[in-house]
Amino acid sequence: MKVKSAFTLITLVIGFMIAIQFQTTKEPNIRDTRDIRELRAEVLAEQEKRQDLEQELEQIQSLIEQYEQSAENVGGEVVTVLENQIEEMRAEAGLTEITGGGIEITIRSLYNDQYVGHDRFMPSSEVFRFLINELNIYGAKEIAVGNERIITTSAFRDVNQMTYLNNRRLPPLPLKVKVLAHDPERLHNHMVVSASVDFLRLKGMK
Repeated sequence: MKVKSAFTLITLVIGFMIAIQFQTTKEPNIRDTRDIRELRAEVLAEQEKRQDLEQELEQIQSLIEQYEQSAENVGGEVVTVLENQIEEMRAEAGLTEITGGGIEITIRSLYNDQYVGHDRFMPSSEVFRFLINELNIYGAKEIAVGNERIITTSAFRDVNQMTYLNNRRLPPLPLKVKVLAHDPERLHNHMVVSASVDFLRLKGMK
């Protein structure tokens, strides 16, 4: 009975975490008005997601094998493996607090509020993708845009001139991007002279 109970618990936890992953990647129901370039970028993003999901399936399969090998020791190894996997899933889903050295980027508008339309104050998904790519190239380990953490299933989307991350609308400018890195000073020096500075200025931001 203990073995059956353990496997029931394991199945429920894995099912719950998979449901969270699918809910995270669920897209809003909107009319698609993207051009060819945007569609190509979306296809590449979906291919990357598929690779991530395949890796997760392999990890789950490996986890099941560990459970089967240690099924006789319900009170020991099975519980330890389960607890470790739950903690790893929480970290991957951005549900755990992470602290460390890093940099904080504040994105602002170049223009005065009274002369610019509201769309100037909401960076597009293209802007965020460019910035995140630059940060990753220069050694970023963890990134949060506003209050939203960047995880393996994160995606920026444009909906009615609003930008969404993790299916949540990002706030208007000024907007903070917090980044953790092993070498914050090196990351800072790279970002000060990175292509992101010019790219943001072209889009009316600094």
